[in-house]
Amino acid sequence: QVQLVESGGGLVQAGGSLRLSCTASGSIFSINAMGWYRQAPGKQRELVALITSGGRTNYADSVKGRFTISRDNAWNTVYLQMNSLKPEDTAVYYCNTNTPTSWGQGTQVTVSS
Repeated sequence: QVQLVESGGGLVQAGGSLRLSCTASGSIFSINAMGWYRQAPGKQRELVALITSGGRTNYADSVKGRFTISRDNAWNTVYLQMNSLKPEDTAVYYCNTNTPTSWGQGTQVTVSS
């Protein structure tokens, strides 16, 4: 089992930047891909960025060109650099594998207009 702890959220004005971090522990050798997900109030959780063990990345259309996912080689930490933030990016952000079975507390990102 993989344990995940997200950090780095906060309150930022529109157009600003934040960098989220996700620290992984436990059975990290089993990880094939990691993603950042988000859930806004009243909406379903969605995948916004994914990175594979080979370094390939995929992004939701809504964040392409603004968000960048990266990781260290050992899957100890996964990052999400978020630039040009918009109010619609406001959500609780979670990291998880590409086959999530449980969720952590996430980190709140609030973008003011």
